[in-house]
Amino acid sequence: MQSFYAKTGKRLFDVGVATVGLLLLSPLLVALAFLVKLTSAGPVFYRQIRVGQGGKIFRIAKFRSMRVDADRYGLPITSAGDPRVTAFGRVLRRLKLDELPQLWNVFKGEMSLVGPRPEVPLYVEGYSMSQRQVLLLRPGITDPASILYRDEEQLLGVQPDPDRYYREVVLPNKLKLNVEYLSCLSFFYDLSLVLRTISRILISKWQLGKTI
Repeated sequence: MQSFYAKTGKRLFDVGVATVGLLLLSPLLVALAFLVKLTSAGPVFYRQIRVGQGGKIFRIAKFRSMRVDADRYGLPITSAGDPRVTAFGRVLRRLKLDELPQLWNVFKGEMSLVGPRPEVPLYVEGYSMSQRQVLLLRPGITDPASILYRDEEQLLGVQPDPDRYYREVVLPNKLKLNVEYLSCLSFFYDLSLVLRTISRILISKWQLGKTI
């Protein structure tokens, strides 16, 4: 039997935080949208097809951090030094600010604040029956795997075959962590993951500031 939090509380938590977040962060969102438009040609937002709860397809929202039509010229994953990433996009990705528009996905019910990160259909096709358990939940903005692999782009950037390494090493490890998350689901665990994610962003901001 599912807990109250799993059935109802998690969605209430998502809607509450997403609503407050969108309102409080609206000046920042407008400023970032302006800078994306100012620093590179193309739309402000990037809407990529991902696989959500129950295998349902949806479009994830991000601030565009790559040049237009980047999907046609490379892998679904991004590694350090990827020439498709714009100069301002590198800053957005380093600070995870490109993910902020996903609060709208959360508000709409397509995503959750915490849950397995949604993958592109190409990778989901290779999931085993056990791994497909992650599709039982709404995908999230953050999850245990996102925290562990916070430097994923740098890790992939030193691999001779980033796509193969992602499929054979990174993705299976991520799915293992997220299957385990299913059995640990609780308000306090979700809250801890949100706070840990925010702390990592603040640390990255501090580190970026030191290099400028």
